[in-house]
Amino acid sequence: MTEGDGDETGGGDEGETGAGDELTYADTGVDIDASEAATAALVGAVGAGGGEGSDSDYAGLLDIGDRYLALATDGVGTKLLVAEALGDYSTVGIDCVAMNVNDLVAAGVRPVAFVDYLAVDEPDERFAEQVGAGLARGAELADMELVGGETAVMPDVIRGLDLAGTCAGLAAKDAVFDGAAEPGDALVGWRSSGIHSNGLTLAREAATREHAYADPCPFEGYETVGEALLEPTRIYADLLDPMRAHGVRGAAHVTGGGWTNLTRLGASRYVVDDAFDPQPVFEFVQAEGNVCDEEMHRTFNMGTGFVAALAPDDAESLAAATDGRVIGRVADGGGDDGRVAIRGLEL
Repeated sequence: MTEGDGDETGGGDEGETGAGDELTYADTGVDIDASEAATAALVGAVGAGGGEGSDSDYAGLLDIGDRYLALATDGVGTKLLVAEALGDYSTVGIDCVAMNVNDLVAAGVRPVAFVDYLAVDEPDERFAEQVGAGLARGAELADMELVGGETAVMPDVIRGLDLAGTCAGLAAKDAVFDGAAEPGDALVGWRSSGIHSNGLTLAREAATREHAYADPCPFEGYETVGEALLEPTRIYADLLDPMRAHGVRGAAHVTGGGWTNLTRLGASRYVVDDAFDPQPVFEFVQAEGNVCDEEMHRTFNMGTGFVAALAPDDAESLAAATDGRVIGRVADGGGDDGRVAIRGLEL
């Protein structure tokens, strides 16, 4: 069982912190430490399965002979509340696909099929059609098949709707990334499209302190505040072949936990000195919520959504072959759990 990456459901726009108070993820009702402890308890109860290779941080790998069958599951999280407020569910299907596909890509696995699970309090053809169109678009972007799903009507359990999915992938045994960066490796990063589907509980709380979702967006590119938060998650499936061709050792999907995801690549020190600049939506959330720099980088991707570790001689070539760039290096001195140095912070 792999650790979940999506935005944890918790908190809401009615948080108890006042305007101007410094806002943290825990203030909104999402305690990362408690969440990780609960996940560890669940993993411990069900036991590790799948045999050799099943310890991937991003996907469950099952040995099926000459290949691995990989599975990842995730949802859209509280981004759905923004969609509900605006009555616009056209992009959340892309998010659902992306959160799963990107985890498989981080493991070095090609996504091949996807199934969704839509739970609603009451059926509605309009938003169901919008969700379906987004799922279809996400599958198209990931170059995989959308093979089915399930819709459950549960008015006693669900308020509005919840959307999750499972992605299956296949990879030759010598194609998966070993997941371990080495000191001396270079880090190549790729830009995110925005907040993606992580930390939305904090982002929503900050954004709605002084604004409504339908308010005009105070920065360019979007008509409303809510539209900026709904920018769909970028899908990184197109990076798989170039990463394999350039000998990538491991990759990190910068999702829940923000930049600390790099420590999944091993207990090294990850020095990031040329990350992509955060999009204006991050500056807006930070200012509106009075969120400190460390909290922002522990919660959000801050402009860089995917990172790979590889030998420095191959890094510039990989960056040039894609739309990436060399953003840093792997060094010794990460301690027992690993550390990330970025923008003057030690995470």
